[in-house]
Amino acid sequence: MPKRPEHRATTASDPVDKEPVNSDRADQPNGDFVDHTDFKNRLVLVTGVSGAGRTTSLKILEDFGFDAVDNLPLRLLPALISGAKRPEQPTAIGLDIRTRDFGVDQFVSIIAELREQQGVDPLVVFLDAETSVLQRRFTETRRPHPLAHDRPLVDAIEHEKRLMAPIAATADMTIETSRLKSAELRKILQDQFHIGEIEGMSVFVKSFSFRQGVPAEADLVFDVRFLRNPHYDPDLRLLTGLNDKVGHYIEEDPDFSGFVDRLRALLEPILPRYAREGKSYLTIAIGCTGGQHRSVYIARILNDWIAELGYDVHLSHRDKPDEPHSGD
Repeated sequence: MPKRPEHRATTASDPVDKEPVNSDRADQPNGDFVDHTDFKNRLVLVTGVSGAGRTTSLKILEDFGFDAVDNLPLRLLPALISGAKRPEQPTAIGLDIRTRDFGVDQFVSIIAELREQQGVDPLVVFLDAETSVLQRRFTETRRPHPLAHDRPLVDAIEHEKRLMAPIAATADMTIETSRLKSAELRKILQDQFHIGEIEGMSVFVKSFSFRQGVPAEADLVFDVRFLRNPHYDPDLRLLTGLNDKVGHYIEEDPDFSGFVDRLRALLEPILPRYAREGKSYLTIAIGCTGGQHRSVYIARILNDWIAELGYDVHLSHRDKPDEPHSGD
């Protein structure tokens, strides 16, 4: 049975509540991906505020071999997992304020009772997001908020956050999805539950713009705004750190080589220490002013170096704009 995940907040980009998970993806695991022996009697309760990605999380867990049940009436939960009726498959149950007979105090009480039962070991995953992000998601999808009967949308979102606070406080794992891509959410769930063939610690290297804020999930943050800025070269301004011309320009900074060497010297001994501490994933964020040139290039070379060390490493660029097409 996988160990209980640590409390954890995570973000990136592209909202995860717009049903981005596509069952036709070529990289989806098949039904044999999960070793059900390790997950027998595993119960995961997925909850959180409306619009934060609960449905997407359930679909991801279903892809991994969990039996997924959404909006199960709360009164049926104890009976579902008690005694001889207890499911033999790993089970993920979605519950939120829209669930029939849902009550926060009742939910907290039932979870406390389940945790006292031998062999149940329920794990509560709470999905959350910033109010402004939730507001944008509901506005873009034109879905009504379940509490927005006679009040503005923002008031409804804040009211739900206050109502759900006691559940958030008892959750085993909190995922903050304001800037989280569904692929990253998938990776987080996979790593936290030790699903499939992945072993050890996964490393996420992420470039970002300080103008847009430091990624909330970052474990380590490095500021590369001191390096020479390609933005001031007219030939490079519209390019990104994915372009070799930009990389060569940055490498001409007299402090570039020394910085990269010291960064590697810092990370090389501490990466295995984080892994030995039991971290399932480590996020390294590289920031510059616009998230377009310097941070992208440094993240690229750092990602390649960490891969050479043998880690499962994933590169993303949160705020990088698209380069213009040829002829534009």
